[in-house]
Amino acid sequence: MGGSEDKRKKRKLAEEQTTEALDRSDAKASKKKCKKKKQDAASSCPSARPLEVSDPVIKKDELSDQKKEEEEARERKLRKKAKKASKRAAELLKISEAEAAEMEVEEPADKLLNGRTNEKQDEQSSVSRLSKEERKRAKKEKKKQEKIAAATSHATPLPSTPCTAGAPHPLSKSEAQAWWEENEILVSGPGCDAFLPTLSFAGVGFPPDLLRCTEGFARPTPIQAQCWPVLMGGRDIIGIAETGSGKTLTFVLPGLERIRKAGAPDGGRAGHVPRMLVVAPTRELAMQSAEVIDGVVEGSGLRSICLFGGVPKQEQRQALRRGVDILVATPGRLADLMEEGECDLSRVSYLVLDEADRMLDQGFEQAIRGIVSHCVPRGRRQTALFSATWPVAIQALAGEFLENPVKVTIGGEDLSSNKRVQQVVEVVGEFEREGRLRGLLTQYHGRRDNRVLVFALYKKEASRLELNLQRQGYKCLGIHGDKGQSDRIAAIEKFKTKEVPLLVATDVAARGLDIPDVEVVINYSFPLTIEDYVHRIGRTGRAGKKGIAHTFFHQGDKGNAGALVNTLRQAGQEVPPALLKFGTAVKKKEHKLYGAFGPREGMEEKKATKIVFADD
Repeated sequence: MGGSEDKRKKRKLAEEQTTEALDRSDAKASKKKCKKKKQDAASSCPSARPLEVSDPVIKKDELSDQKKEEEEARERKLRKKAKKASKRAAELLKISEAEAAEMEVEEPADKLLNGRTNEKQDEQSSVSRLSKEERKRAKKEKKKQEKIAAATSHATPLPSTPCTAGAPHPLSKSEAQAWWEENEILVSGPGCDAFLPTLSFAGVGFPPDLLRCTEGFARPTPIQAQCWPVLMGGRDIIGIAETGSGKTLTFVLPGLERIRKAGAPDGGRAGHVPRMLVVAPTRELAMQSAEVIDGVVEGSGLRSICLFGGVPKQEQRQALRRGVDILVATPGRLADLMEEGECDLSRVSYLVLDEADRMLDQGFEQAIRGIVSHCVPRGRRQTALFSATWPVAIQALAGEFLENPVKVTIGGEDLSSNKRVQQVVEVVGEFEREGRLRGLLTQYHGRRDNRVLVFALYKKEASRLELNLQRQGYKCLGIHGDKGQSDRIAAIEKFKTKEVPLLVATDVAARGLDIPDVEVVINYSFPLTIEDYVHRIGRTGRAGKKGIAHTFFHQGDKGNAGALVNTLRQAGQEVPPALLKFGTAVKKKEHKLYGAFGPREGMEEKKATKIVFADD
């Protein structure tokens, strides 16, 4: 009995021990499970505080937060630096290698920003990439500028004051000589060696506000590069150049700088009389020059007006009475207002005669002489005369109006066509032209959004072409002598904006019509003279661009065949065999006013004399 009872006690004790062991094991497992849950909760929510945290741990976390805030502040500072550097790289195109290296040093480095979050790392690397892209673009622009500057490596910018003989020049003498030969430029006149060309706008000496109008142009045109140093030096100048060579800015900018430096005259605005005068042969050319001047002087306080015929005088009289600094005018209307006592030219110290040969051809010589005689006398007045040709009559005029001028000839003294214009001459029957015109418009104006200029010889012919083209569905307008001035201005503006991309015109628009990007000129009728032909096709291929001039030539035009052949050969253009069949003889040039009985070259034209009867 006793033995069996001991066995039961031992078995019971073993069972109790086993139960206790199992309980302890379950407790341990439960504790581990709870701990793991807490860790998971902490990892999923870093900002959550543990349930049981001692004081030393709190202090440690606070220190960690302070560290993070300091690093974030430093990161923001570096990011700001990087953005500033990136902005500077974008603004300054001419960035040096040293600056680029410095920017790379300023770029935030991973070593300085330990403990950043992935989001902040991505943001900073994005800023860094942007900075590198901007620096790359700046370096590329720098290389481009270095290539442009290669031709002017010895150039010295002109001073802001007018340059004189002995002042620093943009090119050396040998470089200037090479440039003259390349651009077919001849410079002559007393002291001309002192004025070498400048190949950059910044090197001329114009203030920045005047140079705003040159934005978008890489460099000056040849006539600008050569004439600006002369005009800024205060010298008189003769410019012989083709149409579309950039003459307008050539004389406008130096004139504006001259009158600005002279300061405002005494008296109020009503006391202002013109100090700069531009005389142009046609209203279109006068309006074009006035438009350029208005764009340059905007906001400067200088006031300009344009006087031309075909509109009432009253508004022009009122504008003159309000005061004016710069006057642009056609000779006929200006002479009329001077005769009425409405226009005072006594303070004009900067005079421009634009397309002087055309003004003489139109019979304005006496009007021009009267206008010039009322300006500041020669010697105290700066005069610029521009012409496409250099006939004896213009030479005499220049000798009378200009004081020791510097003469700049681009190409040659004889009228020549623009070599950038592809000239196509098609010999057709007179009554075949209508059908051929439709074919050419399909060829050259298929998109119906590019500018095409069609020339007719007579007003009735221009009106008929305009009406026919409108009936065929073309957006077309016309300008000729039967159109009112407001209608002509509106048509030209619509042509400029491409609202009406097809324009029919007579020779009234052949010269002085400066419209950019005229792709094609079509001569439906050949003009009366070869000079008018050259001026017509000069409406395309302007400002260094290329163009096409397609001309119809028929039996009735054979009198101009020889001159046309010479013009084509001079420009290196193809001469069609059908044109040669008309002959190559060049007829004697006739005076526009006197025909074959006009004054011969080299002989002075007799001046009119006033007959005075003595009192009885």
